[in-house]
Amino acid sequence: MKSCAIVGGGIVGLAVARKLLVARPGLRVVLLEKEQDVGRHQSTHNSGVLHAGLYYKPGSIKARMAVSGIKQMTAFCRDNSIPHEICGKVVVAVSDEEIPRLRSLLERGTSNGLRGLAWLTPEQLCEREPHAAGKAAVLVPEEGIVDYAAVCQALRQEIVRAGGTIRLNFPVERIRRVTENWRLESPEDAVEVEFLINCAGLHCDRVGELAGVTRTTRIVPFRGEYYMIRAERQHLVRHLIYPVPDPVFPFLGVHFTRLIHGGLEAGPNAVLALKREGYSRTSFALRDAADSLFFPGLWKFVARHARMCAEEMARSFSKTLFCRSLQRLVPELQEEDLTPGGCGVRAQAMTSEGILQQDFEIRQDRFALHLLNAPSPAATASLAIADEIVGRLENDNALAA
Repeated sequence: MKSCAIVGGGIVGLAVARKLLVARPGLRVVLLEKEQDVGRHQSTHNSGVLHAGLYYKPGSIKARMAVSGIKQMTAFCRDNSIPHEICGKVVVAVSDEEIPRLRSLLERGTSNGLRGLAWLTPEQLCEREPHAAGKAAVLVPEEGIVDYAAVCQALRQEIVRAGGTIRLNFPVERIRRVTENWRLESPEDAVEVEFLINCAGLHCDRVGELAGVTRTTRIVPFRGEYYMIRAERQHLVRHLIYPVPDPVFPFLGVHFTRLIHGGLEAGPNAVLALKREGYSRTSFALRDAADSLFFPGLWKFVARHARMCAEEMARSFSKTLFCRSLQRLVPELQEEDLTPGGCGVRAQAMTSEGILQQDFEIRQDRFALHLLNAPSPAATASLAIADEIVGRLENDNALAA
């Protein structure tokens, strides 16, 4: 029986394991996760948004998988009674200079196949979000919110029912070839398989390197911090409100998100994290910090985006500045309406020239496949990413008995 190991028990690794077991019922699949449970990091440290594919370059892997992924994820949630809501969102232009960029987003979303997109006048925006301010907006009716933790647990149950194995508390610290197999070693145990799939998220570049892949890009972790809106002020936002992203800076900007189990979240910003799984300003890991701070690409990125980086850092330490950014979208919001919220860390691949890799990256050879860049919307697109990965392996007969 052919055997395959998947490193990483986040939502993408889980989706790949499930898809493999469906596509090849006789395959021996073992998923290796270093934590005590699946989905402990990026999969659940996020806004819980179902992204429809508005922002991504037409023809890119991201665009294709986001459009397919949200349909699959919504169906999966329906089939498994997972809390979700297709509530729609508005992307708001607050100045005249943002209007051409908003029109470009509308054209991009249309090219990507999104349905029901609509240009909103200020009056129409007010009907949907009475407290939002803007000169124009785009309605994205297909977007929504979901409980990704519940998605991860449902995927886990399906894997086990289909005969797959999930090994928790299994940090992969060494990978080597033994005759025709891969030997993946943790401090306490080892697993031997014929094929390797790397879905290690924040550590995908390191796992790839353990398996002999040259690190042409580096994962540079960016921490995103959130505030919660006090319960008595949550009426200010009905659904999802996003700004028009700045094309110079590769993040979406702070926004408002209704949470699937109640509450209203605002954020995130984007600052360098000195620990790949560091969810506070004081989180620090020497290896992670050195990996970023001694990487020339980071300093080229900072030089290219010096003003934005300074603003993001200042906003991290100043509730006043954070609130001011949010007031561009909802002017009635006040600083006292904000209470500290959660935090997440993005796994973002960066080149040695300081350019953030925008599209998903899948690298494959005869014995292994590595997912080396899977930032947002990877959670939404996880089932579509699994289709892509398994389809490539099937086309190449990589898992043929």
